[in-house]
Amino acid sequence: MLTSLMLGASWNILIRRWPEYRSHCRKPYPEMAYRAIGPFYKTIVSLCIDLTQFGIAVVYLLLSAKNIHDAIKSFSNADISFCYVIIIVAACLLPALFLKSPQDFWWAVVLAMFTTCAAIILILVGSASDYEICHHSHHLPDFKLTNYFLGLGTLIASYGGHSAFPTIQHDMKKPTDFYKSTFLAFSILFCMYTPVSLMGFLTYGDSLRDSVINSIQIQWIQQAVNLLITIHCILTLTIVLNPLNQDIEDLFSVPHEFGIKRVIVRTGTMIGVTFLAESIPTFGPMLDLMGGTTLALTCLILPPLFYVFLLAGEKRAQRLKALRGFNNETENDQACTFAEMIQEIPKYILIISAVIAAIGIMGGGAATYSAIKELSTTQFKVPCYIQPFIHNIDSEGNTTSTNCCGRYQNLTTHDSVTCSSENLDFYGKRKNP
Repeated sequence: MLTSLMLGASWNILIRRWPEYRSHCRKPYPEMAYRAIGPFYKTIVSLCIDLTQFGIAVVYLLLSAKNIHDAIKSFSNADISFCYVIIIVAACLLPALFLKSPQDFWWAVVLAMFTTCAAIILILVGSASDYEICHHSHHLPDFKLTNYFLGLGTLIASYGGHSAFPTIQHDMKKPTDFYKSTFLAFSILFCMYTPVSLMGFLTYGDSLRDSVINSIQIQWIQQAVNLLITIHCILTLTIVLNPLNQDIEDLFSVPHEFGIKRVIVRTGTMIGVTFLAESIPTFGPMLDLMGGTTLALTCLILPPLFYVFLLAGEKRAQRLKALRGFNNETENDQACTFAEMIQEIPKYILIISAVIAAIGIMGGGAATYSAIKELSTTQFKVPCYIQPFIHNIDSEGNTTSTNCCGRYQNLTTHDSVTCSSENLDFYGKRKNP
């Protein structure tokens, strides 16, 4: 939340010093980079945001396909490959990407919010129903440092909407009130995420895997949550990809009117998203990887960096104006040097910003390393386009989508439940099985 407040303060500095930002600004976050540390970094930040949107789209596609695949396993005996489900979901979503912009579909954002709230309530009800039996036999994983870094990656991904915050603030009637939105938004997220995390931890222990949904043993609740989360992901995926599509269309001078060029560009984007999903068909570590890389950069590293340089620039401009009695516009547009920033910024702000950035660099690096290690070892899955050429690939329990609880992942709370294949080493090899 502190880095969100820093972004808000940084944008307020921009609109105070450069009045042109009070009107339309298509890319507020990269503009902060331009004014804070120079034009080269504007391009770097813009690219980072595009990569973030691309990666998040892959995560949403994987999660949507996973939920639909689980529903198929629950309601039928059909053995459809998860890899095929990814392609089917991507093909069904493609026509929605051809729309010019989702800005008129405000109802989609509202619907996504309500589906998430309903899903959280059902998860809590389902977990509470399983608590009595599962809690007494639940087992916690052995200490493994990389698991904590993976958790950090997930945490950053959960709260890391920072790349969109300047756009939201720019569109507000009173941008200076952004801090109120920040407190409200993070409070709501905390109230939504914390109960689910605690109930999952207390009820299921290390039988919990990538998603708490699969641990819920009341089937109608499990599949209702699947449906609600899938609706949320599908609605959000089309919105997430739109800015990336528009950037690519600007790069290739694609007309704003609907036409074959837009179809080609946006189809190509979806093919790229689908290819990466088929290459890394694992939802959990992919989310952790995003949290440790571009999201750590836009959420923890860049906000304090922009804030100290923009604040230093404003203080320098005020000091020089007081000395000269007028503003030098050319000098006013120049970013501060590192030495000037150190000189102008109060030391306590400098220390706080440095600590946050250091946490982002070290934590993000460790989370990235841990996610890559998981993807290549314990949670490695053969890319979908290679699987047809390899025999004897473990199906990992294609007959059911329910991960049973208990130390050995074989306890059921209802007689009708069939357990999926156990994965006792999901969090690393157990010392005492």
